Amino acid sequence: MKKKRWIKIGIGLLSVLLIIDIIASFYFYNLAIERNVKDFLSDNSDLEVSAEAMDVFIDGGWREWADNQDFEQWELTSYDDLKLQGYYLEAEEPTNKTAVFAHGYLGRASDMALYGQYYYEELGYNILTADMRGHGQSEGDYIGFGWHDRLDYLDWIDLVLEKQGKDTEIVLHGLSMGAAAVLMVSGEDLPGNVKAVIADSPYASVYELFDYQLDRMFHLPSFPVLPSTSLVTQMRAGYSLTEASAMDQVKKAEVPILYIHGKEDTFVPTAMTKELYENTKSESEIHLFDNAGHGEAYVTQEDRYTEKLNAFLEKYMN
Repeated sequence: MKKKRWIKIGIGLLSVLLIIDIIASFYFYNLAIERNVKDFLSDNSDLEVSAEAMDVFIDGGWREWADNQDFEQWELTSYDDLKLQGYYLEAEEPTNKTAVFAHGYLGRASDMALYGQYYYEELGYNILTADMRGHGQSEGDYIGFGWHDRLDYLDWIDLVLEKQGKDTEIVLHGLSMGAAAVLMVSGEDLPGNVKAVIADSPYASVYELFDYQLDRMFHLPSFPVLPSTSLVTQMRAGYSLTEASAMDQVKKAEVPILYIHGKEDTFVPTAMTKELYENTKSESEIHLFDNAGHGEAYVTQEDRYTEKLNAFLEKYMN
């Protein structure tokens, strides 16, 4: 009798833990992946930026510059029938070089005008910046964290080639989630027109990022919450947290990759970029920036950033 009672208690406890795990899985899916208002990052100390960086992010002249440009609106229908929005600006002088941008988590296409202005004014490139699925004016009820977005960017690349011709040369430039997205693109069968990839502050994989943030923000172990959250993501968004891996993709990459990361980044650890660089199959470079937090390298050390960028582009963009 006593043994049966303990078995019942054990089954009861396991049932309670399973219910808690299921609730937690849907909670974290809703928190991080479902398209909705995300307030949980508003007080995150890992995203605090220096006063210098804040001035540029909030009041920088790049915003006014973007507002004053006559961007052509491009629309794309994704493989799963979502309407995606892109914004194209033709260079002042004819060129076959185009920069295609990918923004960060909860961002939008216009955020990448911070970099687009430099490519347009100083390098003379055409620029294309897009709202990733689940962001801005693009459709989608979930955030792809770069995985399904990699397929969207293959379509954006094809559209650039269709409009600009076979001699087009393309550089993909992504920030944070966008950096992971362009790295995920790098492992696909790319046309030779894609000459370079710039990855600023990327994560190695969605699972690793969530594992890190689950511990840092909620002081929770990854098991069993992350495997079950991954299952919910598979059911609701069509991908698992483990398959959404920039690491797996760069191991197959043929296109040259430039890695950039701030040494003081505690939101996406710098170690992830080091690990990505060490596992990249193609030609690659890595440059780490002192005293720079998440995504701050360009605004706090623009001269060094553009020096490394220019050298890389001169090497691989014919």
